Amino acid sequence: MPSLDVITIGRSSVDLYGAQIGGRLEDMASFQKYIGGSPTNIAAGTARLGLKSGLITRVGDEHMGRFIRETLAAEGVDTRGVVTDPERLTALVLLGIRDQHQFPLIFYRENCADMALCEEDIDPALIADTRAVVATGTHLSHPRTEAAVLKALNLARENGARTALDIDYRPNLWGLAGHEAGEERFIESAEVTQKLQSTLHLFDLIVGTEEEFHIAGGSTDTIAALRAVRAVSKATLVCKRGAAGAVAFEGEIPDSLDDGQTGPGFPIEVFNVLGAGDGFFSGLLKGWLTDCDWPTALKYANACGAFAVSRHGCTPAYPSWAELRFFLDRGIKEKALRKDAELEQVHWATNRLHDWPEMHVFAFDHRMQIEAVCDELGVDHARIDDFKLLCLQAAKKVADGRPGYGILCDGRVGRSALYAAAGSGLWIGRPVEYPGSRPLRLEDAVEPDYGSALAEWPLEHVVKVLCFYHPDDTAEMKAEQEATVSRLFRACRANRLEFLLEIIPSRVAPVTDTTSAEIIQRFYDIGVYPDWWKLEPMKTDTAWKNACDAITRNDPNTRGIVVLGLEAPTEELAASFAVAARHELVKGFAVGRTIFAEAARGWLGGELTDDEAVANMAGKYERLCRLWDEARGNGNARKGAAA
Repeated sequence: MPSLDVITIGRSSVDLYGAQIGGRLEDMASFQKYIGGSPTNIAAGTARLGLKSGLITRVGDEHMGRFIRETLAAEGVDTRGVVTDPERLTALVLLGIRDQHQFPLIFYRENCADMALCEEDIDPALIADTRAVVATGTHLSHPRTEAAVLKALNLARENGARTALDIDYRPNLWGLAGHEAGEERFIESAEVTQKLQSTLHLFDLIVGTEEEFHIAGGSTDTIAALRAVRAVSKATLVCKRGAAGAVAFEGEIPDSLDDGQTGPGFPIEVFNVLGAGDGFFSGLLKGWLTDCDWPTALKYANACGAFAVSRHGCTPAYPSWAELRFFLDRGIKEKALRKDAELEQVHWATNRLHDWPEMHVFAFDHRMQIEAVCDELGVDHARIDDFKLLCLQAAKKVADGRPGYGILCDGRVGRSALYAAAGSGLWIGRPVEYPGSRPLRLEDAVEPDYGSALAEWPLEHVVKVLCFYHPDDTAEMKAEQEATVSRLFRACRANRLEFLLEIIPSRVAPVTDTTSAEIIQRFYDIGVYPDWWKLEPMKTDTAWKNACDAITRNDPNTRGIVVLGLEAPTEELAASFAVAARHELVKGFAVGRTIFAEAARGWLGGELTDDEAVANMAGKYERLCRLWDEARGNGNARKGAAA
């Protein structure tokens, strides 16, 4: 039985999307980076909808090629068919949103990696491992790539797999228009028509706009073009009609497009038409490959297309299966979907990349506490940066390349370690609060313009803020702290950064079994939806249950909770772990001074060598990992880890 539902084949690029809206590409000053190329978009779009997808393409042996590979893997796309080309660069596309009709774009595809795809890149075993193969038109434009596509299609048909074509007509990628004409969608060409028609018999499903069927059928009369395609292909033909939706024809082509099978449309505000067709095809494939009828498949497709035209970017705009079901069940509340806060929360929370079902976090983001040790010992604060590099070594030693481990590290006195952790596979949290501040104040590097400051952060960094908040605070204190957290949360979302909110009410006033739950509910009430919560070790099962219930009631898609340590002895942490680990929403711990306090004093005081400090911290960290896993019931998971 094949393990994949669908494999797409063809273009793979990096889309550099202008961040400014409503102007010329010449006037855009900054760009957002996404994966792109029709087959790549469809592979990711179908994966988000729950299909097991794969991609066959080539990428360069450089940073952009690695970005595509890593992003596809994070989206859940099988990359066995992604070949690394040592000689060619990954394709790039510059795009902009001028208005709802104009979308300037420039293709940088001269001798690019994906156009070097060849027959040898098609692995028969991979094709045998899928139920469907989807090709796109661009790769029929060159003899070498055409040979690769035809090999994949013929193997698929021999295996009894389904085949589909996205006509995806780009005249300048067929050599019919210059670089300036990137957004041109139709130029007549008898040669292109002939080339397309020579392959149409190989497909069970053919999808295109009216203009794309014009080129495939050799006529600018849509009905005549569809009939010309029908003359050489028995495929189901799905014609996209923009705001009018789409129509499917399984047999003879009637005299009117209105006589085909249709699905419901979704009248929403058009923000960006780029990538809409790939979103549409993703939804269509979800229906087709789960054997839905055509009206249902077209409903999925139209809805996915609606999401695509309402958001920035191509792949980032596409919905998850949970989001699509939510949208279809609830309906449209705001025609500008990107302004629908409830829908956008579901979109964000169900499309985050990377899973973190376990969290063993070494927290050495402390600044004030380590500076105090330096002052006591008469040591220059500059040495803290070197010490935090040792903390990172200890974290890596225990993690040993396995998932489920992370660090909390600051960018002020721990900058070298923070930067050195990039790409290590560790979860990376980074604080922004001024240590010990109440009311909450953010560090100078973030104040006063949160959004601009966070724009400099890598996307793998999680914004962490500690707020000393209590339900018994004065109205003035609450208002000031809530305003800071709310503004920071919005800045995180604007910069595509995850957000961790840490609360420690016991440092403010006495707490009960409902205190943390009350605080959690209050932040949701004001529109703050943290990706992560960091909570103090509550002593009763009831307190944990109340907190978990408050989170899941408001945000069933949250990442989860990590337990902080408060410099408690290991024995006390073990007891708190035993209580917290009973609750599935608690993913692990984020503990610091229990791990590093002894080593910090010894190393800064000259009593420990680098290796001794690393070994000391790794031992304590490893012990906490084992204690958590034992509490969780998976204590054997870390056998053989570094001691």
